[in-house]
Amino acid sequence: MVQIAWLGKKTPFCGNVSYGLSTTEALRQRGHQTHFIHFDNPRNPESGGTSLLANDPDVSLPYLVKSQVYTIPSPGAQRELRDSLERLKPDIVHASLTLSPLDFRLPELCQQLGVPLVATFHPPFDAGLRNITAGTQQLTYQLYAPALARYDRVIVFSQLQADVLVRLGVPEQRLVVIPNGVDTERWAPATHGTSNLTLKRVRERLGSQRIFLYMGRLATEKNVEALLRAWRLTSPTGCRLVIVGDGPLSSGLMNQFGNGEVLWWGYEPDLDTRVALLQCAEVFVLPSLVEGLSLALLEAMASGTACVATDAGADGEALEGGAGIVLSTQGVTTQLRTLLPVLRDQPVLTAELGRRARQRALERYTISRNIDAIEALYGSLVSSDQRAA
Repeated sequence: MVQIAWLGKKTPFCGNVSYGLSTTEALRQRGHQTHFIHFDNPRNPESGGTSLLANDPDVSLPYLVKSQVYTIPSPGAQRELRDSLERLKPDIVHASLTLSPLDFRLPELCQQLGVPLVATFHPPFDAGLRNITAGTQQLTYQLYAPALARYDRVIVFSQLQADVLVRLGVPEQRLVVIPNGVDTERWAPATHGTSNLTLKRVRERLGSQRIFLYMGRLATEKNVEALLRAWRLTSPTGCRLVIVGDGPLSSGLMNQFGNGEVLWWGYEPDLDTRVALLQCAEVFVLPSLVEGLSLALLEAMASGTACVATDAGADGEALEGGAGIVLSTQGVTTQLRTLLPVLRDQPVLTAELGRRARQRALERYTISRNIDAIEALYGSLVSSDQRAA
């Protein structure tokens, strides 16, 4: 058993949150003790009233600003983090990096405490730098590279992502490629005759039309506007586009594209409802300009939904070889304008794409494979004596 101090996010909901919660839960199920250290202002921040009991699985750090993209900690957060690590005495610290100033201070802190430090580096990217958004994300990689070089190991989701960091000076031996994984028993197609109240409620709200679905943040890098433009231009008969999620572009997109053929579902906090949404969807579309390896895409694949995604980040790699349809990040609207009518007219094709997507998820992207790799990584960094203790 390894005692892990996991530093990550629990809110607001994003891929980093999903990754942290699912990974720590899976590690606990395998017998590891995991303390989740996250930014969540304590009830009495003036007194530093964070619960730091050694047997308390959660530790809260105070913050000034927290968003889906970045976090600005309070001035006392670094001291409270050090205090919590000294009390918890973990075998290893695993930081699911939150784009916070603390990310840059962790290597020195863990070195002082004599604790191995692992990072998971989430920021999206496009190795081709084919658009302005990709160029902006490249700056994030350039900023982080010197700090990542000081972590004992850095988990990335694809070899493409590793190659970007190597070019920026991160030693190759510090990088470990461990793709995201999903629970393929939870995220699975609805079996014939499946009947549960959540699925029934979702189907009733969606109506009888064939469902095309986007699930994720409504932000510039997700390029949802390209999908909405293509949908308006093609107006697929008998089909409905469902947008699940929120973000800084929510109100603007709703004002510009709101119509009867688009259902603005909004942010969905309930896991069972998100599962049901993907089970009801025939096609999942992810038109991102930059990505890491989208958990929403993997969840859609595992659910047996036909998947269309750009080749940003590692998403194209996940769908290559016929597991889905891969678009270029350039000219997404034009490509979708051609593709959407084909998917509308070929339900046999979408069913086959869904079957292939599910098979690919089972082959490469299960949570069990992910945890196997993380456990092996921990084992390479933590001594036998520490594990036995």
